[in-house]
Amino acid sequence: MKRQQAEARGRAAEREAEEWLVAQGWTILDRRRKTKAGEIDIVARQPGLVAFIEVKWRARAADLAFAIDEYRLRRVAAAVAAIGHEYVAGGEDMRIDVMLLAPGCTPDHITNAWQP
Repeated sequence: MKRQQAEARGRAAEREAEEWLVAQGWTILDRRRKTKAGEIDIVARQPGLVAFIEVKWRARAADLAFAIDEYRLRRVAAAVAAIGHEYVAGGEDMRIDVMLLAPGCTPDHITNAWQP
């Protein structure tokens, strides 16, 4: 049951992140894109830029500092390497971002979170 609750909470956090991104002028291209290397929670575009976004939600804001680590980002990077070309048009930049969410807090959008 806990796994199902965590999955539901994660999906709700991803919807919240999408709403925030759209309000900031982003266009959502894809959601929960699965690859053999891993999953990308959100693929979004602004003019000249495609972002592959990992979303993390925690019940307490204090726990957000530990929500993302190099291992998780490396998996996202591997997934982006596998399918990124499907979203990026000629001349667009791409990057990997992280969105951190907790109740009562403004989403924290960390841009360019992964740089190998």
